[in-house]
Amino acid sequence: MKKQKSADKHQLKDDLQSDIKAKLLEMKSQLKEEDEKRQEREKAEQIRKKKEIEKNKSFEELFNESQMDWHKYK
Repeated sequence: MKKQKSADKHQLKDDLQSDIKAKLLEMKSQLKEEDEKRQEREKAEQIRKKKEIEKNKSFEELFNESQMDWHKYK
């Protein structure tokens, strides 16, 4: 009787047809690729912004960020 219950138990994957499974797997891979491309674009944009900020720093900002001790060179 227990074997009969387990045989009657259906799962979603059992009901899906193979073509639907294939479409879903394809969609999953496409979404993953799009997400990776989006992350790459965001990373490139952050790098560009960081370079732009660094390029536009004033002398005072660069001097304050410097690790050199100007007293040694006085």
